Amino acid sequence: MKFYIILTFANFLETVENIKKLSRVLQKKANIKKNVHPHTLRHSFATHLLEQGIDLRIIQKLLGHSDIKTTRIYLSVSNQLIKNIKSPLDNL
Repeated sequence: MKFYIILTFANFLETVENIKKLSRVLQKKANIKKNVHPHTLRHSFATHLLEQGIDLRIIQKLLGHSDIKTTRIYLSVSNQLIKNIKSPLDNL
């Protein structure tokens, strides 16, 4: 069963504004000095999933990307994954 949310343009704009307001409130509560936007939260969510070892195709589905190329940008920003890689020579 699928559910659809139908928004008028006015409702959509109101929802976007509420999300922006919420991100500003959370930014202040977390004492984050950098600018935080809703897309920043989305980007952080995807990056943290990748760092936890979640498959890129699952992240693609969660973000609603139709093309895996769009999701691949998160591979280049995940420095934590690089830090956790062990050399195969370590097992010798």
